[in-house]
Amino acid sequence: MRPGRIAIDGPAGSGKSTVGEQLARKLGYLYFDTGAMYRAVAWLALQRGIDARNGAALGALAQRADIVIDYPHVEDGRLYTVSAGGQDVTWAIRSATVTRVVSQVSAHPEVRSVLRAQQRALAYQRNGVVMVGRDIGAVVLPDAELKIYLTASLEERARRRYTELQERLGTGDAALPSLSEIMSDIERRDESDKENMQPAHDAIVIMTDNLSVPEVLEVIYGYLEVA
Repeated sequence: MRPGRIAIDGPAGSGKSTVGEQLARKLGYLYFDTGAMYRAVAWLALQRGIDARNGAALGALAQRADIVIDYPHVEDGRLYTVSAGGQDVTWAIRSATVTRVVSQVSAHPEVRSVLRAQQRALAYQRNGVVMVGRDIGAVVLPDAELKIYLTASLEERARRRYTELQERLGTGDAALPSLSEIMSDIERRDESDKENMQPAHDAIVIMTDNLSVPEVLEVIYGYLEVA
């Protein structure tokens, strides 16, 4: 029987977003990037002048933000649509300013507890969901029928992120950070989130350094057949 809830976890740059989206598309499931919810809270905080260090205020903001992740409503390259308070913020939450504060925002227990509850509720409202994050299998959906943990070396993760930004921004764009800057940012995010990114005890761990996305998907398809 096909699993109704699939959890994919892993550190930044491990390939979980690309793999999760392609897996969801193949299965006809909703692709749910939980990181987008934390970005939405960070974006709202910036819009409303809420200090990223104020966990209580951010938790209250997350509680009333009405953040929704759904199938893409617009054909502009998006993998899903993110709305906050009825406003489409899909691209706004990917700004550099949001990226700079999202790790600080997501580190607050008050924010995590609110968003985890919302993520869990959504997973059970859908017939099929591929939920991607750092703590899905261990915390958000401990009873998910299939749990995958993707990982890769720091160097490989930085290289992938650099290539992705090159394709999005162009090689001559002044906003394109250097490879070393990206590596430092990933290290910082790993350190900030290390307590929230441990694999579930029953997760299938896949080292992706020497695997292409289709090869990673083939490994997962093998487990789908027996899940």
